Amino acid sequence: MKLFAGLGNPGAKYAGNRHNIGFMALDAIARAHGFAPWRGKFQGELTEGLLGREKVILLKPMTFMNLSGQSVGAALRFYKLDPADLVVFHDELDLAPGKLRLKHGGGHAGHNGLRSIHEHIGPDYGRLRLGIGHPGHKDRVAPYVLSDFAKADQDWLDDLLRGIADGAPDLAAGDAARFTNAVALRRAPTAPKRPAPDQAATAKPKAPEPPTEDKRSPLQKLMDRFK
Repeated sequence: MKLFAGLGNPGAKYAGNRHNIGFMALDAIARAHGFAPWRGKFQGELTEGLLGREKVILLKPMTFMNLSGQSVGAALRFYKLDPADLVVFHDELDLAPGKLRLKHGGGHAGHNGLRSIHEHIGPDYGRLRLGIGHPGHKDRVAPYVLSDFAKADQDWLDDLLRGIADGAPDLAAGDAARFTNAVALRRAPTAPKRPAPDQAATAKPKAPEPPTEDKRSPLQKLMDRFK
């Protein structure tokens, strides 16, 4: 069994925020793979389903970002899972929009959700870092992550979320390479084949046929003119 936890803030006010991309990713997985309806548990929203052969719990903490560890820690203890069975989906300022990276362990890099999880279960869990880009200055970080994705972001965001849903069974199985390849295919699909050129348009023009030799006598030609 695996636990996938997406980070974000609860309520309609925050639903479209960059900080909520973790919630968005879990919603995409649940829709694509026919998970059960979401229900309240562990101070969050939870659903269960199968990804490939692996049973997976999806959890969205409803504690607000800086208390995410309360919900995640409670779920791990209830299901008797180790931190290694956990993958946290979260926004990442240090990756370009639409990029993602898988990582196991390490620091929280100032991310309040990860900081809270560290406090409750330690650092030895998996993270799926979802790039949202950086506003350019640290003073603009808070309003940036707490604002909605722009309309110009929707194409890459939709492709990223669909790719995550496509590759979710591989992520649950621990196959990072196949997972990242599934996302890459969704973000840069194979170019469609060009239609075959019209044969009539590309056919070489036929050479003109040489004129037939006129074998009539001069008298016959004259007579034919007056018929």
